[in-house]
Amino acid sequence: MILNVNDYRDRVLGCWIGKNIGGTLGAPFEWRRQINDVKFYTQDLGGQALPNDDLDIQLLWLIALEEQGIELDAHMLSEYWRLYVTPHWGEYGTAKVNLRAGLMPPLSGSVNNVFKDSCGAFIRSEIWACVAPGCPAVAAHYALQDAIIDHGCGEGTYAEVFCAALESAAFVVRDIPSIINIGLSYIPSDSGVAKAVRHVIECYKSRKSWKEARNEILTLYRGMAVSFIPDAICLEDKARGFADGPLGWDAPSNIAIVIIGLLYGEGDFGKSVCTAVNCGEDTDCTAATVGAIYGILNGAQSIPENWSGPIGRSIKTACLNLGELGWYGNQLPQTVDDLTRRTESIGMKVTNASVRGIKISLADPTDLKGMTLDKLSGKDFEPVLKNYTTGPVFRSGFFEVHVNYGDSPVLVDGKKKIQVTVKNLYKVQENINFQWYMPNGWEVLPSSRGRIFLGVPAVQKPQSLEFVLNTSNNDKIMNRFVLELTMEGRNTVILVPVMLYSSYDPPKD
Repeated sequence: MILNVNDYRDRVLGCWIGKNIGGTLGAPFEWRRQINDVKFYTQDLGGQALPNDDLDIQLLWLIALEEQGIELDAHMLSEYWRLYVTPHWGEYGTAKVNLRAGLMPPLSGSVNNVFKDSCGAFIRSEIWACVAPGCPAVAAHYALQDAIIDHGCGEGTYAEVFCAALESAAFVVRDIPSIINIGLSYIPSDSGVAKAVRHVIECYKSRKSWKEARNEILTLYRGMAVSFIPDAICLEDKARGFADGPLGWDAPSNIAIVIIGLLYGEGDFGKSVCTAVNCGEDTDCTAATVGAIYGILNGAQSIPENWSGPIGRSIKTACLNLGELGWYGNQLPQTVDDLTRRTESIGMKVTNASVRGIKISLADPTDLKGMTLDKLSGKDFEPVLKNYTTGPVFRSGFFEVHVNYGDSPVLVDGKKKIQVTVKNLYKVQENINFQWYMPNGWEVLPSSRGRIFLGVPAVQKPQSLEFVLNTSNNDKIMNRFVLELTMEGRNTVILVPVMLYSSYDPPKD
């Protein structure tokens, strides 16, 4: 697949300008459950966009790509998260607490996290689309590595994967319903995000108004309104029965509002971002995502000057550790133009590297012959999604190891069942020796050592091993283990960390 470089650059710039506009427009109305009547900015901006965490972490991911290379995974991204993401609220803070306690993605985003179904991941999806234009599979893979840090197995992860795939497809597909369907093909059809998106599509097809669509979404998919904002719920929405909802279950309704903005905006930039804001809820995030998608679809040249002029070209940050990112943050892009230039530089590396075996390229002239929607679909992505959301994944050379803790990494009555799956990624079969290293007083059943055979991937499926880690005298809060995998006659050594918490068992009556 070939995409014109100048066209690519214009769409990346459009993405970042649209993101800044939408986030700034929606900021004053964030997390208010009400129907708004916004037609333009309501603040005196002084020529600058407002700071917004929707963009901040994407700047951090850009730096991670520049420093570590394009083969990033959740483990490396989580190192940057722990060092540079400053907030302690919501899923951001819970992920930091879990990471500092030794839990790896996706456990860092799943354990004790009531916000794993919230909005903090899909708002940072654009960077992955922009470095993998026209290749939703690569963008979705990156987004998955990102989202599981603070959303684990939750709807928040599905939301980011959906957005990244949709946005990547938007570089080469100009039809909004088509890119929505491409995004849906990368997430489970029974997820809350997928159901809410399909509901909006049906509302639009049946000619219901955007207000009717919004009210139906909040009837079926709303989470809890933010309790610490005075009068967060308007009287009309209270009368509609929207005063309650599950805490943190916000991604399905807000992704649906993004789709409302795209469909009911009908190709008009101002109408699209304002419709998203006027639906209420997480307004800065929904409008910013709509603005970014519009920019990718239509390019920077399509965004009206009356919208881009008042905020200028500068970038403001809100939640990054500036003291460690150069001289008070000068390592970060300072303008959308600099951000575009650096994004393009990474995009060239990604698209010419055949990431995860998928080849795309950026060249002149434009040549999209042979590109079909089927080639962009995520029909084979569900096993990947399931693999990375059910436990930590470790890649080493020719092999991949997946550790599944089940419901949680917590001991019950001094025991825990662990499933370890070893996958051969290469064309040569191999005998794998395994050896557990444990603290004193522990045993592994059925055996702490042994050997398995991994056949050629085309012939044999990955090997899954089940172990029970057991102790009768545990005096530690955190218990650390190492599973060593070796091969006779080879210098390869794979060390897989496993961590278990001791549980608190309340007294029985």
